[in-house]
Amino acid sequence: MFLYNKNSHFNLANLVTFANISAGLIAMYFIQQGNFFIAIVLAWIAGAFDIIDGKIARKYNLSCEFGIQIDSFADFISFVIMPSFLLFYAMEKGNGFETAIAGAVFIYYIISGLRRLIEFNIQSEEGKVAKHFVGVPTPLGAILLWVLYLVYSYGVITNLYLILVMVAVIAYLLNSKVRIPHP
Repeated sequence: MFLYNKNSHFNLANLVTFANISAGLIAMYFIQQGNFFIAIVLAWIAGAFDIIDGKIARKYNLSCEFGIQIDSFADFISFVIMPSFLLFYAMEKGNGFETAIAGAVFIYYIISGLRRLIEFNIQSEEGKVAKHFVGVPTPLGAILLWVLYLVYSYGVITNLYLILVMVAVIAYLLNSKVRIPHP
């Protein structure tokens, strides 16, 4: 059966990864509609799918190159682009200059996240993946952006530039030498 065939692009693990991608894409739709609550719920659902797909792949021996690549693509959508959209659209930007600065910071974050995922895939292919992450993993980066969203939304920190500095720091940490143990 194709669901348990590691050579099938539509095996069970990959179908769960496709669900992760779908949740991230649908969340971006709701972000643009201004419905941040549903977007956040979908983001957490995407995170659950990210955990489940790996467990399924290991349990049923479904790990394959296609699965590794599609998992990184899902991470890029759900844990890099989507949380960037959430925070960018949630922040009040007073003028075109502030919008341009915010846009540049989030482009830096997105490129940093993409670079991190590509480097991780290269290391995986070379067999260099250790018992710890080097740099902040993209799901943790997403959680940190969601925390910034909450901090901003609840008025704890309302200074746009301070939030943007924190986003830039998180972006930098994605590709830093910080070591974080695998869960």
